[in-house]
Amino acid sequence: MKEGEAGLDSARNIDSELKNRFKFAAGLTGVVFLAELAGGYATNSLALISDAMHVFMDLLALCLSFFAIYVSALAPTGKRTYGLHRVEVFASFINGVTLVIVSLFIFYAAYSRFLNPPEVGSLGMLAIAAVGLVANIVVALWLRAFARADLNVKSAFFHVIWDAVASAGVILAAVIIYFSKLYVFDPLLSAGIAVMVLYGSSRIVLDSSHILLEGVPKDIDLTRVVNDMTGIEGVEGVHSLHIWSICHNINALSAHLDIDVRSTGRSAEILKKVNEGLAERHHIF
Repeated sequence: MKEGEAGLDSARNIDSELKNRFKFAAGLTGVVFLAELAGGYATNSLALISDAMHVFMDLLALCLSFFAIYVSALAPTGKRTYGLHRVEVFASFINGVTLVIVSLFIFYAAYSRFLNPPEVGSLGMLAIAAVGLVANIVVALWLRAFARADLNVKSAFFHVIWDAVASAGVILAAVIIYFSKLYVFDPLLSAGIAVMVLYGSSRIVLDSSHILLEGVPKDIDLTRVVNDMTGIEGVEGVHSLHIWSICHNINALSAHLDIDVRSTGRSAEILKKVNEGLAERHHIF
């Protein structure tokens, strides 16, 4: 087997392994979401329902990460020359808006319960939150190896870590409620989790809308890009520069280069150097 073929097979094996891990993580997270949602209604715990919404954010992150891996392998078509990457961004925007609305509803429900806290089944609340915590730890360990090298996986990994923190908070609240009968801790914790959901979902909405509106990627400095391009021998100037994101991890650029008259015969070589510099320094491919 040739060296290139061996490398391609290795990349395919890694991609297949990553997809399998995402499937497992998304499946387990989905079970936890349903369990916490049902458990929240069964135990009358708004904190559990709030944490279920936070778990849903994790499920969304995992599904979008898996979807990003899937669509990146699809070839562009004559009608969709960039492929289907924007579907991921559009789904992020819709789900982000939905979660913002849900978090505001949780705030309203928490305020109502704070004024007159109802009784909560603390033992059931404790048991379900413990299952959620264990599941989050398992998913985090399952994704950790890939999170070091893949930004897409890293994002999903940290979503799961934060939900583990929220589940630990629900466990603590359940213990306090069990011994003190201070049911006010349930709406207090649910409001705290709602803050996390609102913060996370607002970032999703802002980031996805920035991409949909074709804004310059936040990690790219236009001045540095221009300086790097004009720093290449033969490039006299850059104009009509546009930089945008196709999706969360793919950036694109279009520009007109003014080539020195004496270097016009080296246009292909200059263009190659420009593209290599953009990819290396700014992750524009």
